[in-house]
Amino acid sequence: MVTTLVSGVFEALRIGVGFLWTAAWAIVLGLFVTSFVQVYVSKERMATVLGEGDAGAIVKATAFGAASSGCSFGAVAIGKGLFKKGAHVVNVLAFMFASTNLIVELGLMIWLLLGWEFLVAELLGGLVLIVVMAVIVRLTLPDALFDRVREELTARDREAGVTVDPTCGLEGTEAYTLRTDGDETLQFCSAGCLETYRQEAASYGGWREELRSWGGWYKFGNQYRKEWSMIWTDIVAGFLISGFVIVFVPQSVWNALFIQGDGLFVTAENAVMGVAIAVVSFVGSMGNVPFAVALWGGGISFAGVIAFVYADLITVPVLNVYRKYYGWKVMLYILGVFFVTMAFTGFLMELLFDALGIVPNLAGGQTATEQTYFELNYTFYLNFVAFALSGFLLYVYRRGLGAPGKFRDPVCGMRTDETGPSVSRDETTYHFCSEYCKRRFESNAEEFEGAHPTVSESSGGTGHDHH
Repeated sequence: MVTTLVSGVFEALRIGVGFLWTAAWAIVLGLFVTSFVQVYVSKERMATVLGEGDAGAIVKATAFGAASSGCSFGAVAIGKGLFKKGAHVVNVLAFMFASTNLIVELGLMIWLLLGWEFLVAELLGGLVLIVVMAVIVRLTLPDALFDRVREELTARDREAGVTVDPTCGLEGTEAYTLRTDGDETLQFCSAGCLETYRQEAASYGGWREELRSWGGWYKFGNQYRKEWSMIWTDIVAGFLISGFVIVFVPQSVWNALFIQGDGLFVTAENAVMGVAIAVVSFVGSMGNVPFAVALWGGGISFAGVIAFVYADLITVPVLNVYRKYYGWKVMLYILGVFFVTMAFTGFLMELLFDALGIVPNLAGGQTATEQTYFELNYTFYLNFVAFALSGFLLYVYRRGLGAPGKFRDPVCGMRTDETGPSVSRDETTYHFCSEYCKRRFESNAEEFEGAHPTVSESSGGTGHDHH
């Protein structure tokens, strides 16, 4: 019994790590593209553009979302900021759908692990999701409730001193404060975003000029690091969980949850159950793709699997975030709209693909336990290039090549320059990113005096991650 269990654990780890190895280069490539877009595509007027609920604004919200990160929690947090600034509800929801279903890294992972049919269903279905959601919201939106919630949210954030990070749209904190030349006080969610803002303020020109300088590559490396910090736990958890589900969940469980056979009722039940499983799976962002591979291997229908992939915006942890932001009523409304939209779109995709004769045949390929993952093939060489590229960006960031400012804040580790606040102590001048850090230093200087005041004397990089 023990030998069988240990053998099963090792097989589950082999499959989970094998899936991750197979998709690693695609994830890196996707995050590379996403980082480029995040750095060089301006989002300053996003909330103003998304203020109306017409078709043009929905298209723009979809485009903004597709150019954003693939983190479910990040999409929800940015959506909150857009909503508070006046963006129409339908545009906020469209942005969230697009940022979790139409991004490059997700598409590449689906193509590698599930096949081109699922990729087409994800991209086409992502657009259908937005259309169906827009129709439902148009017919059911309780305007008075959302107007009241917007006012309460704004008032609550104002009382709590909450501000929006101008770099990423998340909540800013007093710890990362910057006063601009125009005497405007800005707050950021992390030192990384504050640093990104400084880099943008000191830009060298267009993206071509930027990438011909170390400053441009430093900015790129900083954003790439932030993208990874937001999703790596979901990715690793999703791959590992998928391995254990494949090995330890018996076929009888899937047969009990998902009706087998043909017909509209079977397709509809599978789509509904796929969304329901996603809600309680606790796996969001791109981590649900390897989990979907486990479902597909368990004989679940095309509709059930693709509906599961759609549903990362209504997992239990994400629903709890909705509740904290907007209250129970809005959370239940979003859950209802998203659940119906996702299940219906999954149902519709299977009907369409079945009519076109392109529903993939599960029996035609190897199972996860039969596959060999670690070979000297194209995956190995692509991963080698991807890891080398990641290493290069990390090196540029950690070494601070081209980073603005030659001094390092001894309190938070942020790069700064001589224009910021400073304090001289024992013939050493310390420079700070904000008055907040300066006050912390002055209140307990002994705690921070061991820090090197210049970048050249320290190891480079900052210990703050963007979450």
